[in-house]
Amino acid sequence: MGYFRELPNIEYLSPLSDRNSASEYIQAKNLFKRVKLRSDFYNSFTNFEKYQITEGERPDQVALELYGSPQLDWVVLISANIVNVKDQWPLSNKDMYDFVENAYGDEMNSVRFYETIEVKDSRGRLILPEGQVVDQNFKSPRPSIETNQSYVQFWDSGREQVVTEYNITRPVTNFEYEIRKNDEKRGIYILRPSYLQQFLNDMRREMRYTKSSQYVDAKTKKGDNIRVKSP
Repeated sequence: MGYFRELPNIEYLSPLSDRNSASEYIQAKNLFKRVKLRSDFYNSFTNFEKYQITEGERPDQVALELYGSPQLDWVVLISANIVNVKDQWPLSNKDMYDFVENAYGDEMNSVRFYETIEVKDSRGRLILPEGQVVDQNFKSPRPSIETNQSYVQFWDSGREQVVTEYNITRPVTNFEYEIRKNDEKRGIYILRPSYLQQFLNDMRREMRYTKSSQYVDAKTKKGDNIRVKSP
Protein backbone atom coordinates (compact mmCIF):
# COMPACT_ATOMS: atom_id res chain seq x y z
CA MET A 1 0.00 0.00 0.00
CA GLY A 2 1.50 3.31 -1.14
CA TYR A 3 -0.19 5.14 1.73
CA PHE A 4 2.72 4.54 4.11
CA ARG A 5 5.10 6.26 1.73
CA GLU A 6 2.97 9.38 2.10
CA LEU A 7 3.29 9.45 5.88
CA PRO A 8 5.92 11.76 7.42
CA ASN A 9 8.71 10.39 9.60
CA ILE A 10 9.32 10.63 13.28
CA GLU A 11 12.57 9.99 15.09
CA TYR A 12 12.13 8.57 18.57
CA LEU A 13 14.53 7.30 21.22
CA SER A 14 15.75 3.80 20.53
CA PRO A 15 14.09 1.24 22.82
CA LEU A 16 16.67 -1.42 21.89
CA SER A 17 18.74 -2.87 24.69
CA ASP A 18 21.89 -2.90 22.52
CA ARG A 19 21.73 0.79 21.62
CA ASN A 20 25.05 2.59 21.61
CA SER A 21 24.03 5.64 23.61
CA ALA A 22 21.18 7.40 25.35
CA SER A 23 20.91 9.69 22.34
CA GLU A 24 20.40 7.00 19.74
CA TYR A 25 17.22 7.47 17.72
CA ILE A 26 15.18 5.26 15.41
CA GLN A 27 13.24 6.62 12.47
CA ALA A 28 9.73 5.35 11.75
CA LYS A 29 6.56 6.43 9.99
CA ASN A 30 4.26 8.63 12.05
CA LEU A 31 1.13 6.49 12.15
CA PHE A 32 -0.65 9.10 14.23
CA LYS A 33 -0.85 11.31 11.17
CA ARG A 34 -4.19 10.46 9.62
CA VAL A 35 -5.72 11.73 6.43
CA LYS A 36 -9.32 12.00 5.31
CA LEU A 37 -11.26 13.68 2.55
CA ARG A 38 -12.20 17.30 3.07
CA SER A 39 -15.76 17.74 4.33
CA ASP A 40 -16.68 19.83 1.28
CA PHE A 41 -15.80 16.84 -0.92
CA TYR A 42 -18.42 14.76 0.88
CA ASN A 43 -20.94 17.60 0.66
CA SER A 44 -20.92 17.37 -3.12
CA PHE A 45 -22.22 14.06 -4.44
CA THR A 46 -20.84 14.86 -7.89
CA ASN A 47 -17.30 14.38 -6.54
CA PHE A 48 -17.91 10.64 -6.30
CA GLU A 49 -18.98 7.84 -8.57
CA LYS A 50 -20.72 4.60 -7.72
CA TYR A 51 -18.56 1.54 -8.14
CA GLN A 52 -19.66 -2.08 -7.97
CA ILE A 53 -16.96 -4.39 -6.64
CA THR A 54 -16.86 -7.58 -8.69
CA GLU A 55 -16.21 -11.14 -7.51
CA GLY A 56 -12.77 -11.41 -5.91
CA GLU A 57 -11.77 -7.84 -6.80
CA ARG A 58 -9.22 -6.19 -4.50
CA PRO A 59 -8.73 -2.49 -3.62
CA ASP A 60 -5.48 -2.35 -5.61
CA GLN A 61 -7.29 -3.65 -8.70
CA VAL A 62 -9.98 -0.99 -8.33
CA ALA A 63 -7.26 1.66 -7.96
CA LEU A 64 -5.53 0.42 -11.11
CA GLU A 65 -8.75 0.59 -13.10
CA LEU A 66 -9.84 4.02 -11.86
CA TYR A 67 -6.60 5.83 -11.08
CA GLY A 68 -4.07 3.94 -13.18
CA SER A 69 -1.98 2.73 -10.23
CA PRO A 70 -2.48 -0.12 -7.74
CA GLN A 71 -0.46 1.92 -5.24
CA LEU A 72 -3.47 4.23 -4.82
CA ASP A 73 -5.58 1.54 -3.21
CA TRP A 74 -5.60 3.63 -0.04
CA VAL A 75 -7.43 6.41 -1.91
CA VAL A 76 -10.13 3.90 -2.79
CA LEU A 77 -10.48 2.86 0.85
CA ILE A 78 -10.43 6.38 2.28
CA SER A 79 -12.96 7.77 -0.19
CA ALA A 80 -15.25 4.78 0.46
CA ASN A 81 -14.95 5.30 4.24
CA ILE A 82 -13.45 1.85 4.70
CA VAL A 83 -11.29 1.58 7.80
CA ASN A 84 -11.19 -2.18 8.32
CA VAL A 85 -10.73 -4.00 5.00
CA LYS A 86 -11.30 -7.39 6.61
CA ASP A 87 -14.79 -6.45 7.79
CA GLN A 88 -15.87 -3.82 5.27
CA TRP A 89 -14.59 -5.16 1.95
CA PRO A 90 -16.67 -7.97 0.34
CA LEU A 91 -15.28 -11.49 0.53
CA SER A 92 -14.86 -13.68 -2.53
CA ASN A 93 -17.43 -16.45 -3.01
CA LYS A 94 -15.01 -19.07 -1.72
CA ASP A 95 -13.99 -17.05 1.32
CA MET A 96 -17.64 -16.28 1.99
CA TYR A 97 -18.59 -19.94 1.90
CA ASP A 98 -15.71 -20.82 4.24
CA PHE A 99 -16.74 -18.03 6.63
CA VAL A 100 -20.37 -19.14 6.79
CA GLU A 101 -19.41 -22.79 7.17
CA ASN A 102 -17.07 -21.97 10.06
CA ALA A 103 -19.58 -19.60 11.68
CA TYR A 104 -22.68 -21.79 11.46
CA GLY A 105 -21.51 -25.34 10.86
CA ASP A 106 -24.50 -27.67 10.41
CA GLU A 107 -26.83 -24.70 10.87
CA MET A 108 -25.56 -23.01 7.70
CA ASN A 109 -28.72 -23.82 5.75
CA SER A 110 -31.12 -23.46 8.67
CA VAL A 111 -33.85 -20.83 8.42
CA ARG A 112 -32.84 -17.55 10.01
CA PHE A 113 -36.11 -15.72 9.41
CA TYR A 114 -39.04 -15.42 7.00
CA GLU A 115 -39.78 -12.49 4.75
CA THR A 116 -42.62 -11.36 2.49
CA ILE A 117 -42.72 -11.70 -1.26
CA GLU A 118 -44.03 -8.87 -3.44
CA VAL A 119 -47.77 -8.80 -4.03
CA LYS A 120 -49.50 -6.49 -6.53
CA ASP A 121 -53.11 -6.12 -7.59
CA SER A 122 -54.40 -6.60 -11.13
CA ARG A 123 -53.51 -3.01 -11.99
CA GLY A 124 -49.90 -3.42 -10.87
CA ARG A 125 -50.30 -1.44 -7.66
CA LEU A 126 -48.16 -2.58 -4.75
CA ILE A 127 -50.09 -4.32 -2.00
CA LEU A 128 -47.27 -5.94 -0.05
CA PRO A 129 -43.59 -5.06 -0.50
CA GLU A 130 -40.98 -7.80 -0.52
CA GLY A 131 -38.36 -8.19 2.14
CA GLN A 132 -40.40 -7.42 5.27
CA VAL A 133 -39.37 -9.75 8.10
CA VAL A 134 -42.46 -11.57 9.39
CA ASP A 135 -43.60 -14.81 10.96
CA GLN A 136 -43.78 -17.87 8.73
CA ASN A 137 -47.61 -17.84 8.82
CA PHE A 138 -48.01 -14.08 8.50
CA LYS A 139 -51.61 -13.03 7.80
CA SER A 140 -53.02 -9.67 6.76
CA PRO A 141 -55.59 -8.86 7.93
CA ARG A 142 -55.35 -11.35 10.75
CA PRO A 143 -57.08 -13.64 11.00
CA SER A 144 -60.06 -13.69 8.65
CA ILE A 145 -59.47 -17.14 7.12
CA GLU A 146 -59.02 -20.46 8.90
CA THR A 147 -55.73 -21.65 7.42
CA ASN A 148 -52.17 -22.33 8.45
CA GLN A 149 -50.89 -20.70 5.27
CA SER A 150 -49.64 -17.16 5.11
CA TYR A 151 -51.82 -14.78 3.12
CA VAL A 152 -52.72 -11.20 2.32
CA GLN A 153 -56.31 -10.26 1.57
CA PHE A 154 -57.23 -7.05 -0.24
CA TRP A 155 -59.82 -5.34 -2.42
CA ASP A 156 -58.77 -5.48 -6.07
CA SER A 157 -60.51 -2.59 -7.83
CA GLY A 158 -59.49 -3.95 -11.22
CA ARG A 159 -61.39 -7.16 -10.55
CA GLU A 160 -63.91 -5.45 -8.27
CA GLN A 161 -63.62 -8.20 -5.69
CA VAL A 162 -61.74 -9.24 -2.60
CA VAL A 163 -58.62 -11.21 -3.52
CA THR A 164 -56.57 -13.47 -1.27
CA GLU A 165 -52.96 -14.28 -2.13
CA TYR A 166 -51.54 -17.29 -0.24
CA ASN A 167 -47.97 -18.36 0.59
CA ILE A 168 -46.67 -14.82 0.68
CA THR A 169 -43.63 -15.57 2.87
CA ARG A 170 -40.35 -17.24 2.06
CA PRO A 171 -37.53 -18.59 4.25
CA VAL A 172 -34.10 -16.94 4.40
CA THR A 173 -31.27 -19.21 5.55
CA ASN A 174 -28.19 -18.24 7.51
CA PHE A 175 -26.15 -18.70 4.33
CA GLU A 176 -28.41 -16.46 2.28
CA TYR A 177 -28.45 -13.83 5.02
CA GLU A 178 -24.65 -13.63 5.12
CA ILE A 179 -24.44 -13.56 1.31
CA ARG A 180 -26.79 -10.59 1.27
CA LYS A 181 -24.73 -8.74 3.85
CA ASN A 182 -21.60 -9.42 1.80
CA ASP A 183 -23.22 -8.23 -1.43
CA GLU A 184 -24.31 -4.98 0.24
CA LYS A 185 -20.62 -4.14 0.62
CA ARG A 186 -20.05 -4.31 -3.14
CA GLY A 187 -21.60 -0.94 -3.91
CA ILE A 188 -19.22 1.85 -2.85
CA TYR A 189 -18.73 5.50 -3.74
CA ILE A 190 -15.24 6.46 -4.84
CA LEU A 191 -13.60 9.81 -5.51
CA ARG A 192 -13.75 10.64 -9.20
CA PRO A 193 -10.38 10.47 -11.00
CA SER A 194 -10.71 14.14 -11.99
CA TYR A 195 -10.43 15.11 -8.29
CA LEU A 196 -7.58 12.73 -7.47
CA GLN A 197 -4.71 15.20 -7.89
CA GLN A 198 -6.45 17.85 -5.82
CA PHE A 199 -6.93 15.33 -3.02
CA LEU A 200 -3.29 14.20 -3.20
CA ASN A 201 -2.05 17.80 -3.12
CA ASP A 202 -4.22 18.60 -0.09
CA MET A 203 -3.15 15.43 1.69
CA ARG A 204 0.58 15.97 1.10
CA ARG A 205 0.29 19.54 2.31
CA GLU A 206 -1.37 18.36 5.52
CA MET A 207 1.33 15.75 6.02
CA ARG A 208 4.10 18.36 6.13
CA TYR A 209 5.40 19.40 9.54
CA THR A 210 5.46 23.02 10.59
CA LYS A 211 8.50 24.41 12.36
CA SER A 212 8.76 23.66 16.06
CA SER A 213 11.31 22.52 18.65
CA GLN A 214 11.00 18.99 17.21
CA TYR A 215 11.25 20.07 13.56
CA VAL A 216 13.97 18.45 11.42
CA ASP A 217 12.47 19.05 7.99
CA ALA A 218 9.04 19.10 6.37
CA LYS A 219 8.89 15.30 6.40
CA THR A 220 10.66 14.58 9.70
CA LYS A 221 10.41 15.58 13.32
CA LYS A 222 12.40 14.38 16.31
CA GLY A 223 11.12 13.44 19.73
CA ASP A 224 12.60 14.93 22.88
CA ASN A 225 15.34 13.04 24.71
CA ILE A 226 13.78 12.30 28.09
CA ARG A 227 16.48 9.94 29.30
CA VAL A 228 18.34 11.08 32.36
CA LYS A 229 21.15 8.58 32.26
CA SER A 230 23.17 6.59 29.72
CA PRO A 231 22.39 2.91 29.07
